[in-house]
Amino acid sequence: MWLSDKWKDFELIDCSGGEKLERWGEHILIRPDPQAIWKTPRTSPAWRAAEARYSRSRAGGGSWDKGALPESWQVRYGELTFKVRPMNFKHTGLFPEQAVNWDYIMRAIASAGRHISVLNLFGYTGAATVAAAKAGASVCHVDAAKGMVAWGKENAAASGVADRPIRWIVDDCVKFVERELRRGHKYDAIIMDPPSYGRGPGGEVWKLENSIWDFVSLTAGLLSSDPLFVIINSYTTGLSASSVKYIADSVFTPRFGGHSECGELGLPVSVSGLALPCGAACRWEAGT
Repeated sequence: MWLSDKWKDFELIDCSGGEKLERWGEHILIRPDPQAIWKTPRTSPAWRAAEARYSRSRAGGGSWDKGALPESWQVRYGELTFKVRPMNFKHTGLFPEQAVNWDYIMRAIASAGRHISVLNLFGYTGAATVAAAKAGASVCHVDAAKGMVAWGKENAAASGVADRPIRWIVDDCVKFVERELRRGHKYDAIIMDPPSYGRGPGGEVWKLENSIWDFVSLTAGLLSSDPLFVIINSYTTGLSASSVKYIADSVFTPRFGGHSECGELGLPVSVSGLALPCGAACRWEAGT
């Protein structure tokens, strides 16, 4: 498991009974988590001191009970600063388990010894974009949601990289990749975090397990002749890290050489000393 265990402004205090107890900076939140299927005793007093809780509705969706929680605040991870804001469907605008990927991105770019251009697809609020820019890369950030791209710009400003060469694109990622192929644009690294399910601008249905092979194969055409890495994240239940690795090794390795590695993403749980699984990731990189 790839653990994001270097956080100071975030802590997974405990998790039990389908919920997780988290500290985001100075604020304590309770959010649903389907992976926390165990029913361990909730011994931490922080369960009773939480400032906000997201509760699911039996009719679907859910809602926050925020009390006096501020609308938004900032958290830091090393050199990076991000805005946190509780929003619909339990999200906060940041996936803390991705920190282990941010570390990888920054190390790979900093040690490349050359300028690196990065394409971040389904870029959400831009954490990976900010990490890549901080390490010295130029970045093209693409997401279909205008609000998420605007949030990404806020994170870039907070992290001191607003003046770096970042292109912020509001677009359907599949359509954008197809246009970039026609334009002949190339990138040294690609990061993607495709959704489990969605619809394209023409009503096209995106279901990750049915679409990922074609999409990953399509993006291979955007890699430069000297690529550095590709990261594929997956939060789709039933799509294992090893399955994504098989795709990466089938698409990228025959064409560029290199190799893939994969793993579950996880967060350490303070109370138990164990780790909560939080999705999967695959990294393909050039070289031996």
